[in-house]
Amino acid sequence: MVIPALLFIFVFSYVPMYGILIAFKEYDIFQGFNASLWVGLANFKEFLYAPEFTTVIRNTLGISLLKLIVGFPAPIALALLLNEVKIPLFKRVVQTVSYLPHFLSWVIVSGFVATLLSADYGSLNIALEKLHLIDEPVNWLTIPNYFWTILIATGLWKGVGFASIVYLAAISGVNPDLYEAASIDGAGRFKKIYAITLPCIMPVISIFLILAIGDLLSAGFEDILLLQSDIVRDVSDVLDTYVYRVGIRNSLFSYAAAVGLFKAIISVALLTIANAIARKSGNSLW
Repeated sequence: MVIPALLFIFVFSYVPMYGILIAFKEYDIFQGFNASLWVGLANFKEFLYAPEFTTVIRNTLGISLLKLIVGFPAPIALALLLNEVKIPLFKRVVQTVSYLPHFLSWVIVSGFVATLLSADYGSLNIALEKLHLIDEPVNWLTIPNYFWTILIATGLWKGVGFASIVYLAAISGVNPDLYEAASIDGAGRFKKIYAITLPCIMPVISIFLILAIGDLLSAGFEDILLLQSDIVRDVSDVLDTYVYRVGIRNSLFSYAAAVGLFKAIISVALLTIANAIARKSGNSLW
């Protein structure tokens, strides 16, 4: 079974990497891959000097950092809270409710968000008008200042429950004798979380943090693409949507490949740096 598995990985994971060469060519669909003109780093230079470069990088880093700061600790906190719940029925209900959004596609979620925030019949506008907090309906998705908040909140609602499963599994592996010993010493719940639970699951947290840092340039694609519009493009255009819009939709395949390779190189560098730092604490990937 080992040889077929290695062959499968080689054929479908490594052989296609030959296609990276398209980033160094001016791909012409009529000339084909091999006959297309070799242009070296021209596509990378074009991206670095593109008018949208600063905006795209700023949005990518801004949204990614917000997702990391807000979205990374959220499932850890949820797992810690669920672990402290002593009523099985309530715990199962909360877990089910928090897990369900993960299984909804972004198409459904974006439709739900658009309906909720609609200026014509959105529930949020109706509620705010009833409370006399606004005088007239607001089209929230067309206001650039609110886009990042809406995006982060939607992603948090969709993914926090499912992401907490790993941490709940790690917490379940903590030795119960440690909690009993802490109780005898007079430790309360918060002291047990701080002194026992968090240190015991720290290896898992460190691994996922390293992966999250390595994925820092992946601000999202489906969620941003489905929620954005031309009005908020200045705050919503990130690397993935830029590749789709400029590279794929306009058939600039070489340019799109160059931008994608640029993102991959930076991501590998960030992953390596984060892993090297984590190695000092003994919780690295390699």
